[in-house]
Amino acid sequence: MKMPNWNKRFLVSTRGRIIGLLRSSSRTVNELAESLQLTDNAVRSHLSTLERDGLVQQSGVRPGLRKPHTLYALTAEAEQLFPKAYAPLLNQVLDVMGEHVDAGVREAILREVGRRMATDYLAPAQEQNLEERMNLVRKVFGELGGLATVEEQDGHFFICGDSCPLGAVTARHPEVCRLAETLVSEIAGASVELCCQFAPSPQCCFKVRAA
Repeated sequence: MKMPNWNKRFLVSTRGRIIGLLRSSSRTVNELAESLQLTDNAVRSHLSTLERDGLVQQSGVRPGLRKPHTLYALTAEAEQLFPKAYAPLLNQVLDVMGEHVDAGVREAILREVGRRMATDYLAPAQEQNLEERMNLVRKVFGELGGLATVEEQDGHFFICGDSCPLGAVTARHPEVCRLAETLVSEIAGASVELCCQFAPSPQCCFKVRAA
């Protein structure tokens, strides 16, 4: 999977090199300073910024001669900086499904995946009104790596986003949007109409019909 240019630039910066070192194991300020040939204070300054940005966290202590040394490790969010094989892997899975399974069965499988994904969020949604449920859907999209907004028009809700969590595969397999459509419908507890744009830039959009 090709890494975005801004990721490449970040990962060769001093903070990016700290991220790279911490990816292999937790380290102390002294160990980072030695590897990077920087002063301890310079490393602490970079770590402070990375902690503020949610990329690094304190993960324990290591005994020292005079006092224990704080260990630093990556957060789960930091792992998103590195390229993943999800898109090419999912494309290949869908390619193979297309060769061996007819369209109706493929759609049924994708909708079942969407239903199962929604079960983790149904309990908190039970006591919520439709607007609150739509905000929950927006949050779920964010957890999946997307960026969505919720708008209300003529009594209906639209959830749309320029950053589709499935955008890397929708151009080749637009049917995968049925998974997201079912996920939205299950959490919202309402009928959903698919309004996604597949080209040139994938954009999620679902119209949720108020009862």
